[in-house]
Amino acid sequence: MCAGVYALYLVMCAGVCALYLVMWAGVCALYLVMWAGAVGMTLGCVYRVSCVMFVVPYWFLFALDKSSWNNHSYLYGLIATQLTVCDAHRFWSVDAMMRRGLANTHVPLWNYWLLRFQIFVVYFIAGLKKMDSDWLMGYSMGNLSRHWLFSPFKVVLSEEWTSLLVIHGCGFLLDLSAGFLLLLDATRPLALTALTYFHAMNSQLFNIGMFPYAMIATSALFCSHDWPRKLLARLPECTVPWCRPFLLPPGWSPSCLYPAPRHSGRDLPPAPSSTSSSSAAKDCGGGSEGGGTSCSAAKDCGGGRKGDGPPTVAGWRHRVAAALILVFACEQLLLPYSHFITKGYNNWTNGLYGYSWDMMVHSRSHQHVKVTYRDRVTGNTGFLNPGVWTQTRRWKDHADMLKQYSVCLAERLREFNISDPEIYFDVWVSLNDRFQQRLYDPRVDILRADWSPFRPTPWLLPLLVELSPWRRRLAEIEGRLGNGTEVVFIADFPGLHLENFVGADLEAARITVLSGAVTVETVATATNVTLGEGESTEVPSGAFHRVYTVSEGPSCYLYEYENRTEAEMVRHTRRLLEAWQARESDVPAGPPLDSAWLSAEIATILNDAPATAAATDGVQQHQQHGAGAEGAVGGAGGGAGGGEGGAEEGGGAPDWRVEALLRRFAAEESRSRRRGEPLRQRAARFLHKKFFVFRKSLLKTAFAVRNLLLGRPSAAQLQWEDDLAGAGGAQRPSRSEL
Repeated sequence: MCAGVYALYLVMCAGVCALYLVMWAGVCALYLVMWAGAVGMTLGCVYRVSCVMFVVPYWFLFALDKSSWNNHSYLYGLIATQLTVCDAHRFWSVDAMMRRGLANTHVPLWNYWLLRFQIFVVYFIAGLKKMDSDWLMGYSMGNLSRHWLFSPFKVVLSEEWTSLLVIHGCGFLLDLSAGFLLLLDATRPLALTALTYFHAMNSQLFNIGMFPYAMIATSALFCSHDWPRKLLARLPECTVPWCRPFLLPPGWSPSCLYPAPRHSGRDLPPAPSSTSSSSAAKDCGGGSEGGGTSCSAAKDCGGGRKGDGPPTVAGWRHRVAAALILVFACEQLLLPYSHFITKGYNNWTNGLYGYSWDMMVHSRSHQHVKVTYRDRVTGNTGFLNPGVWTQTRRWKDHADMLKQYSVCLAERLREFNISDPEIYFDVWVSLNDRFQQRLYDPRVDILRADWSPFRPTPWLLPLLVELSPWRRRLAEIEGRLGNGTEVVFIADFPGLHLENFVGADLEAARITVLSGAVTVETVATATNVTLGEGESTEVPSGAFHRVYTVSEGPSCYLYEYENRTEAEMVRHTRRLLEAWQARESDVPAGPPLDSAWLSAEIATILNDAPATAAATDGVQQHQQHGAGAEGAVGGAGGGAGGGEGGAEEGGGAPDWRVEALLRRFAAEESRSRRRGEPLRQRAARFLHKKFFVFRKSLLKTAFAVRNLLLGRPSAAQLQWEDDLAGAGGAQRPSRSEL
């Protein structure tokens, strides 16, 4: 029976893969092969083949698209590759059920240590990368301490010290020491507790997918190899018959090396007894780190012919495996510091992105991105939306991706009769709370610019590290400004200029020079003024201006302005909140939040009328002027409907202000309700949320496979399935709709 199921699985896998490789030659076929391989790896079914089916497409897609992967994706590929050469299918697997010679046999100790080494490298190199002044001084994750997860620490520490000591200090120490603490039996419980708490927090702080849960799971690799057996042995006696096969001592494996017999005249037993198996397991079966010196010295996998007994002498396969493991370990230690070789991939931070384990060390803020093209045939110049032909933003920070994107833009522009374009990029970035400055030279045609992976990029502008001490002063300047004033700090190179447009809704816009000298030119009036250190000037709203750096060194200046639209929105929101609270207090059993009442109240506030009208009068007023009258809502062309009524024309749908306030009220109510919940209820809500995330993923996968096999159903069926996956309440479509 089992053999039949096993053969059926092989036939189905081969048939399905062949079918899709023919019908869906491309990415769909690759993902299908990966999915089948992942299922086989999980079940331990045709294990080696399943690993190859997963690993090969994974690395192909990994190398194909740099815009969507990071260190975590690289780690998943490494672990999958290591599992391909490990004997992870000797216990609790379909292969072990089908092949008696494989079931419940020793696993070479190097299998465990290879995976442990990989996780150790992730932690330790990440700790070394955090030996950076920006991280140790608390600039990498400066705003993270505002998150509610750090509220317990802020009981005794200020927000600034929480960021410096808890986030940056403890994060550095944990990464640097986690690998060592996991290796020692005495400190392993402390390390497991700290790392579980650390990764659980990361799952809530960052949108990094399964990485926190994967790292929590890999922590078990550092425990003793027989901890699952010990756990099963402690189960109640009623479960012993069921788990008895898993408690039997393992047999010897030809992949392991065993110590030679003490008396050379005795033959090695072909199959060890329980006692000998137990002792052999201690020496070679992935045993505890304190013993097994003879086998750990020969930490390579090899083979031995069946019937010859346990191998005691290393063969050529053992030596080749040991050499490959040594090469792999050296590569993993060298690659994070290979920036002296791969110079073309360096930008402001050295090292290959995604291969260096420098997680969270560098935070970037993009203020301005301008893409300009020039037709070499006609001489016409134009501007492009930076994201018009891409869904990713990573290309802004990497010279190699910028070069590729320029080629993509040139190909797209040819569709608009621009056959010979020049492409220029002006990217402004702030690294770890520094000044906003240019990353690339805006005067260089990137399409024809030289780039090599082994030479420094000539059109990459340097990071102005000499201005790093300004960060504390910039924070002080920003703290002295009022709540309604926004500020942007700019640093530019000599000979370059910034062309900027100040929106009409921004008032009191002013430029103040902090260092160097600049010339501010107003384009509309063709006037200019030169400013030195400490001098300032106003710039007109709704117009272009240019700021030229005329000093010998870099110039530093700041923009400060007030956003009139945002300030009015905040003021109106505050008044609406007060009006709503007053209404709720006067009418304790009143109706729930009503968009019609809000629209009328918005009209009252925007017209500066008394906000004490009854809710029913407001609703009547909203209904009378809902078709576009200016008196109640439009005001002087503004108001809630922009001069077209309190709601959308001719309808009762709320305008954007009402929708924003509804969302705000709902969020405030939800937050206040969650604050009063007990810990058990919070944990239940968290588990409920994660359950529906996995449920949605499984349903989406099942529907996608069904669509590939049987074809796409009707639009009504697709909508119902989408609502079902998202836990929606849509009714199943009728047969006629299908």
